[in-house]
Amino acid sequence: MNTSDKLTREVHIPAGAVTLPGTLILPAGCARVVLFAHGSGSSRHSPRNRFVAEVLQEAGTGTLLFDLLTELEAHDRRNVFDIELLAERLDQARRWLEAETAREHPALGSFGASTGAAAALVAEANNPHSVAAIVSRGGRPDLAGEALARVTAPTLLIVGGADYDVLELNKAALDRLRCPKRLAVVPGATHLFEEPGTLEQVADLASEWFGARLTRSVAAAER
Repeated sequence: MNTSDKLTREVHIPAGAVTLPGTLILPAGCARVVLFAHGSGSSRHSPRNRFVAEVLQEAGTGTLLFDLLTELEAHDRRNVFDIELLAERLDQARRWLEAETAREHPALGSFGASTGAAAALVAEANNPHSVAAIVSRGGRPDLAGEALARVTAPTLLIVGGADYDVLELNKAALDRLRCPKRLAVVPGATHLFEEPGTLEQVADLASEWFGARLTRSVAAAER
């Protein structure tokens, strides 16, 4: 897809007493948008999330990458691991996006990395059916705690095969999920998917998961 076929906007999302900066990219005629929830120590500028976002855009999916915390808030490590706070920020961004795209009514999904994955799961559990699908990349879904059993959106957990501790945590979290679910293991990949070709596999898995489920959600809404 040519860059001229995309609408790119730098946005400011109101979240209580603060405003969160973000980048909204909408391919021409897109009917689905994925919100990105980055992990601890990262931001909307995460090169890994931006790579996945670009692959989704090429498939006709819009993306919203935004900061879950202000610069000042991010200096306090307690905020970085405050899953309820991160989940609330993600839900505020979702509600803002719904208002911004009210005319198009796109189907929404969430893509979370590290602690952002837990935030995506808790946000959906607190607001059932608010998104049509969730993908976790090297995530910590275990940090969602009791909310795991309340998630309704089909959830894909992607973990590196060499990210041993996180893989075990994801297996345990998968058992607690009651929604349609899948664990995808990328062979040889470590936590950041820095090995050649591994991040491409993540992007392809995410694109397939969102493409099928968000398209289905759009079709159901149009009936």
